[in-house]
Amino acid sequence: MTRRSVILGCGSYLPATIVTNDDLAKRVDTSDEWIRRRTGIRSRHIAAHDETTSDLALAAAHDALNNAGINADTLDMIVVATTTPDNTFPATAVKIQAALGLSHGFAFDVQAVCSGFVYALAVADNFIRVGQAKRALVIGAETFSRLLDWNDRTTCVLFGDGAGAIILEASTGIGDSSDRGILSTHLHSDGHHYNSLCTNGGPGSTGTVGHVRMEGQEVFRHAVKHLSEVVDEALATNNLTPDQINWLVPHQANQRIIDGTAKKLNMPPERVVTTIADHANTSAASIPLALATAAKDGRLKQGQIVLLDAMGGGFTWGAAVVRW
Repeated sequence: MTRRSVILGCGSYLPATIVTNDDLAKRVDTSDEWIRRRTGIRSRHIAAHDETTSDLALAAAHDALNNAGINADTLDMIVVATTTPDNTFPATAVKIQAALGLSHGFAFDVQAVCSGFVYALAVADNFIRVGQAKRALVIGAETFSRLLDWNDRTTCVLFGDGAGAIILEASTGIGDSSDRGILSTHLHSDGHHYNSLCTNGGPGSTGTVGHVRMEGQEVFRHAVKHLSEVVDEALATNNLTPDQINWLVPHQANQRIIDGTAKKLNMPPERVVTTIADHANTSAASIPLALATAAKDGRLKQGQIVLLDAMGGGFTWGAAVVRW
């Protein structure tokens, strides 16, 4: 028998404040038409001044626990994927642990920018596979708006704030793609492109958080290439063909990148979960937000195969195959 990580439930949280493309057009030289045509984004949610990343993460965690029908005290592991922690240290995850009333188990953060949730999922899955955890809370949460230069139209239109969470539980399977749960995860990075998508600050350099800087065409080119490769890797590992994938749940960065991945899989738009129009790129939160949306509206059904993929600064990229 093979030890597997099964998804018990999903949760999400989006801040109340919504900023539309028209709102941004009042601040920078842009337009709703320009943003929609290039990115597919209509609006984004922005955290209130007194809302922290941990606040968003905790709300998503409670939603996931309620969706799974379990109590927080049954968790023994918490992983938070975030680029925007409340503090340089300690980890945002331990704040969540305390807020849930827990003092047992362990909690830590993972930082892989927009690939963060796939990385956190892989880490939690591996802890469960080797028997060091039985039930894990995995969260992607960002207040990414606090890294933006609101005078830079090339970046400020792209991002938003939010949080998504899932609950994983140890189960057993026979060891092939018929098993329920996470079938495989695939992680990659290439630090040679460090400066193509980064912030121009940090505690170890400028002593400030800095603002997002992005070479858009370079990021797009590498995203198309790397996501294509990691999708092939994930399918081959599980002896699956594209037509066996029921749902593609990609990182919500740019509609054109999403469309490119779907085209490679010969997957029609109705089998791709896209939420980018309503909350823009929420970095590590985007995949769990999309999962929660599709789970709650009934699209995701037990037994279906779901493919997740993401790419972020670093460059980092990865994929996961899950039987729901």
